Amino acid sequence: MKLLAGNSNRPLSEAIAQSLDLPLTRAQVKRFADNEAWVVIDENVRGEDVFVIQSTSYPANDNLMELLVCIDALKRASARRITAVTPYFGYARQDRKTGGRTPISAKLVANLITRAGADRLLTMDLHSGQIQGFFDIPTDNLQAAPLMAADIQTHYAKTDEMMIVSPDVGGVVRALSLASRLNSGLAIVDKRRKGPGQSEVANIIGDVAGRRLIIFDDIVDSATTLCSAAKSLMEAGAAEVSAYIIHGVLSGAAVERVNASVLKELVVTDSIESDGRLGSSEKIRVVSCASLIGEAIRRIANEESVSKLFD
Repeated sequence: MKLLAGNSNRPLSEAIAQSLDLPLTRAQVKRFADNEAWVVIDENVRGEDVFVIQSTSYPANDNLMELLVCIDALKRASARRITAVTPYFGYARQDRKTGGRTPISAKLVANLITRAGADRLLTMDLHSGQIQGFFDIPTDNLQAAPLMAADIQTHYAKTDEMMIVSPDVGGVVRALSLASRLNSGLAIVDKRRKGPGQSEVANIIGDVAGRRLIIFDDIVDSATTLCSAAKSLMEAGAAEVSAYIIHGVLSGAAVERVNASVLKELVVTDSIESDGRLGSSEKIRVVSCASLIGEAIRRIANEESVSKLFD
């Protein structure tokens, strides 16, 4: 098999290649002067099982187009099978019509990736599970809960005071999977959304007084909702509040917002490459998902079960 890396998250691609003890495929993934994506693969891929590693994170449209052009180049170079590896799948939050005359952009992106020539998709913690059904090709949706559970066990002593918190009703299943692995209690923040990126805490379900709380969610974008939830939990009597979020989008002033919040710590994976601000924050820590994705790639290439990774 071969690994082809786009430009969205080069450090993660290199870490995945290292975990598999494979070199990245020699290729030129560049831009013309007018920002058009331009790809040249500098080695033979005919008959190969190729994995294209490219998150569709910021700038989402540029990185998505780069992924599509890479897939097309591989298809025209007669690769045997092309797997799009998108650790962070952009547009996932647009998975349904939220009002009149609105798109379902997640389905559109699924169609684009499929029509470009991908034979398979490998991603991690989709915003909603039904997005797998948007694809007409096999889709593996990795779960970061085992990775996060292992990190929590390393950095937090297991006590009866520990409790996992879902930041909204929609994330209960995700939070419950982590709570089950840690044998911890579960609380829910009843969040009412006023608009994109805007929400307010209406109620807290569960007794959080005196508890060490860990908020678990898939995406942190502006961090406004996360910091608001942490503040409400502290006002409800929590001893401390930390957060484990899988995809650290952290757009705008999110890092500054986290630094100024009551959060003890925010832990994210490297599914999205940081822009350098994370290293200067004492409250934000990054856990690598390279070994998880690398093992999934190895299993797909060897026709082994991927679901057994989460047993």
